[in-house]
Amino acid sequence: MAAAEQDGVAERQREAAAAPDTLNEVVDTLGNSLLSVWGDFVAHLPFLAIGLLVILLTWALAWLAGGSSHRLVGRQARLSLLRLVERLVTLGIWMLGLLLAAMVVFPGLSPAKALGGLGLLSVAVGFAFKDVFENFFAGMLMLWRYPFESGDFIECGDILGKVEQINIRMTTIRKVSGELLLVPNSVLFKNPTQVLTDRPSRRVTIMTGVAYDEDLAAAVEVIEAAVHKCDTVMAELPVQVFAHGFGGSSMDIEVTWWCDPTPLGVRRSRNEIVIAVKAALDAAGIEIPYPYRTLTFKQPLAVAHSGGPQQAPDS
Repeated sequence: MAAAEQDGVAERQREAAAAPDTLNEVVDTLGNSLLSVWGDFVAHLPFLAIGLLVILLTWALAWLAGGSSHRLVGRQARLSLLRLVERLVTLGIWMLGLLLAAMVVFPGLSPAKALGGLGLLSVAVGFAFKDVFENFFAGMLMLWRYPFESGDFIECGDILGKVEQINIRMTTIRKVSGELLLVPNSVLFKNPTQVLTDRPSRRVTIMTGVAYDEDLAAAVEVIEAAVHKCDTVMAELPVQVFAHGFGGSSMDIEVTWWCDPTPLGVRRSRNEIVIAVKAALDAAGIEIPYPYRTLTFKQPLAVAHSGGPQQAPDS
């Protein structure tokens, strides 16, 4: 029994003596690994410097190409098409530049491997950022087809305002009430959008009416003459005044003219037309009636006569 205990004690003494040697080996291995990594990093510094230089050259070339992209489409091209070409050229240069920089930094990387890895990465990123890419491609298509430009007034659902800038991912719109609205391009691309200033003029219609006792043809002539005298009406385009139908208390008249297409221009023109039509009808003695109502009671009503008792009317 004593011999066994002595053997155990000797074994523990040998393990305790070997522990510092093991720790020293671990420390030496770790130190050698760090030194090896540092040495590889220092040896790779020229490749990193060249890769950084390639990125700087790519940035400079993209800036120069973006500034001179108007030569590809001509100076008379629309602003949206010019922006599209500029961004496509810049994007292509950056993709080639980053690919070249990666091949310089990692010498074993070939174009086929880089493109394959980029394809797998694009699939993963496409699922993760579906909305971002949807807005991106919608912006590219909008710039290509240029349905509207910066400065146009558009209306899409509840959105009404002036387009300030069309970016790749979103469009900035200044609402007529003054707020700045950031709208994802996919919203404008997938929903019906009215471009209010696509043409230099816009047709506006209001309804008015005259009493049934008045001469309808004379009223139409008076209204048409009044509209022609307004400054906000475009004289080169026709003014149309038509009898529309029979209203509840008046004969309805439709008044149509062309004016400035902006929301403020439409409001200003409508204000001038309403004032002019009212003044012209008043000057001609033509009545614009209030609503008339005729009340019919099922049972006869008692009528009170002054100075006498109330009597029911004869049935």
